[in-house]
Amino acid sequence: MRCVIARFPFELTKNGVLESMKGVKPEPVTAESVIIGRRHYPAKQVGEVVTRQDRRDFSAGEVLRAMARLGFTCRTVPEAAAPAPDETPLERASAMLGTSPTG
Repeated sequence: MRCVIARFPFELTKNGVLESMKGVKPEPVTAESVIIGRRHYPAKQVGEVVTRQDRRDFSAGEVLRAMARLGFTCRTVPEAAAPAPDETPLERASAMLGTSPTG
């Protein structure tokens, strides 16, 4: 399959990716990841190994799109829960004292 990563065209196959990643120890996953075999690899690590480019030259999204098209399972970072509404300093102090700010 032809794909473009960091403005360079690549002919990637599922077997080619599996062969490239064989024997590569996965780094700790802290963001987007690709499941290859039974291992979870960071998307940037997969992109670096498969394309032989510096991981600063491409985005994780480019790698995820290419790997998903090849049939690999890709995981994105879950969005953080909505932050709690900000309390005013008076409300925060009242909560610490266990009283109501209006009472």
